[in-house]
Amino acid sequence: MSEARPPLPPFTPETAIAKVRKAEDAWNGRDPAKVALAYTADSRWRNRSQFLQGRPAIVGFLTAKWQTEAEYRLIKEIWAFTYDRIAVRFAYEWHDAGGAWFRSHGNENWLFDESGLMRERHASINDVAIREEERKFLWDRSGPRPVGHPGLSDLGL
Repeated sequence: MSEARPPLPPFTPETAIAKVRKAEDAWNGRDPAKVALAYTADSRWRNRSQFLQGRPAIVGFLTAKWQTEAEYRLIKEIWAFTYDRIAVRFAYEWHDAGGAWFRSHGNENWLFDESGLMRERHASINDVAIREEERKFLWDRSGPRPVGHPGLSDLGL
């Protein structure tokens, strides 16, 4: 359990919500090596139509993602949970190299090991072009969503 990442399964409503927020905060930090530590060494991912396995692949994927998706800001919201599984819905805003803004909407299904590391991540995501003035995720450039900033349901997303 040297790599334990609390909260650990079995999840309760409170610990599942905390796990989702920790994941959101980590991804908003945009540090691929740090984010990858939340996954098992041989974690399996499906992200859209890409299939990955292992931390090095995760680091490579996230490095490329955040080089392409500038000013990335993410909000996750729990959808459901069981003993060692959590389902979330999420949205994130970003812009491309040409300055075009997008809001990407999706769902993820997560499976955790007994140490609280994510063993599997299955993500389905759709991108929607938005105008810059339609943005809703307006906190500082990098880092966690501030306490008190509305979540997805509060924003009508």
